[in-house]
Amino acid sequence: MNSEKKSSLSVSGIVQAAVIAALYAALSFLTGFIPKVGGMFQFRVSEALTILPYFTVSAVPGLTIGCLITNIILGGGPYDIILGTFATLLGAVVTRLLRKHKFLAPLPPIIANTVIMPFAIALTAGTFESVPFFILSVGLEELVSCGVLGIVLLLALEKRNIFK
Repeated sequence: MNSEKKSSLSVSGIVQAAVIAALYAALSFLTGFIPKVGGMFQFRVSEALTILPYFTVSAVPGLTIGCLITNIILGGGPYDIILGTFATLLGAVVTRLLRKHKFLAPLPPIIANTVIMPFAIALTAGTFESVPFFILSVGLEELVSCGVLGIVLLLALEKRNIFK
């Protein structure tokens, strides 16, 4: 059994995933007070954590579960729960696959959320007229939270060798 597979099935891997899920949900709840743009869009500082699959495979289920919990409690309904969680899972898996390219780590969640979430928002709102606005707003939020905050977090964690 290779070390990657071994660590993903270990107790420490499960604990890591649980801590990441709890941290994602807690950060989402703490920043839930930030006003929603147009009543639909919410800025999530927790999206900075989407770079964690660069460091550990445990972040993939951790982020997915954390997002699911957040979307159930704070989300905008079934489309947000299903599509938002899927976008996070997709972004996390592709980030993990691109782990040899450090500065690409934020791109998969930015792209997945920018492509998927505007349609979840439009389905919830019952109108597709505002999809261009939703693409712009989700893309901007993801660029700031994943691209800027995520890279700052990645560099800080890498410097401290937390996952090594």
